[in-house]
Amino acid sequence: MNSSIQGPGIFLAQFAGETAPFNSLPAIGRWAASLGYKGVQIPSWDARLFDLARAAESQTYCDEVRGQLAEHGLVITELSTHLQGQLVAVHPAYDLPMDGFAPEALRGKPAERTAWAIEQLKLAARASMRLGLNAHATFSGALAWPYLYPWPQRPAGLVEAAFDELAKRWTPILNAFDEAGVDVCYEVHPGEDLCDGASFEMFLDRVHQHPRANLLYDPSHFVLQQLDYLDYIDLYHSRIKAFHVKDAEFRPNGRMGVYGGFQAWKDRAGRFRSLGDGQVDFRAIFSKLTQHGYRGWAVLEWECCIKHPEQGAAEGAPFIADHLIRVAERAFDDFAASGTDDAANRRMLGLG
Repeated sequence: MNSSIQGPGIFLAQFAGETAPFNSLPAIGRWAASLGYKGVQIPSWDARLFDLARAAESQTYCDEVRGQLAEHGLVITELSTHLQGQLVAVHPAYDLPMDGFAPEALRGKPAERTAWAIEQLKLAARASMRLGLNAHATFSGALAWPYLYPWPQRPAGLVEAAFDELAKRWTPILNAFDEAGVDVCYEVHPGEDLCDGASFEMFLDRVHQHPRANLLYDPSHFVLQQLDYLDYIDLYHSRIKAFHVKDAEFRPNGRMGVYGGFQAWKDRAGRFRSLGDGQVDFRAIFSKLTQHGYRGWAVLEWECCIKHPEQGAAEGAPFIADHLIRVAERAFDDFAASGTDDAANRRMLGLG
């Protein structure tokens, strides 16, 4: 199919496990291919599937990984460092839960944990280059997130200081990705300082509009915060370099709204759902992305709080495939072209 958007792909993070076929890259690749997926997004922190440090240094290893997937007709869409990216910037209030994302030797050592996370991102840049990738999926981390709601009143300069520091930490990482020829695609997400378009713009200003500071588009998060996810594409399409296809629904009531009332996922007003079970207008999204020339992958990220993951994965591949748009090679009204020339055009305008 001659489609501007590639797919379907699948993010393997939510499916990796201790039992076959989910405990090794060749096996989970075979499973994904059997469902109709053409590409896989690899969680770089999961040693059962991938060795990030080795991939950064060994072309032979990278070629082996690509070969294992090619046997099943698969390619790598992107590597992901969502967990490591989260650790680039962590507010002290979140030190304990975020420690679980770091090696055990670094727990309780915030400075060493940050240094490790930054090095992980730089490894991912080199690994992505060796794998022939042009985009990378990650989180920004957060220093200002606990102060998102302005009560108590935020001291003057607090948010600015947080974003200055975030940019300081990310600039050398962005430069490393620039050297590798790979775009960093931040998933705009609650819990990250890059949580919407406005916050992304604040960051972008501080990294001097860095060409590698780009976006992973995931409309599900915008449904939950009631942001216009179609207008977002019009605003930021030049920076959208990756795409998570994830559904969601928002059904506010008299008891709760956007904040969710501290309830479990299945009881919240805003919930992630399997593809087709939520409220996201994917027809409009695929049309807008195609219109704006998005050439990356459409990758399923499954996080439904109701449906079994294997059912969600099985339904996801045909859902994405059905939304891919074959780009027209000529205008629909070419059949009526009159073949006029400059002289005829001037006569039509009454210019002689």
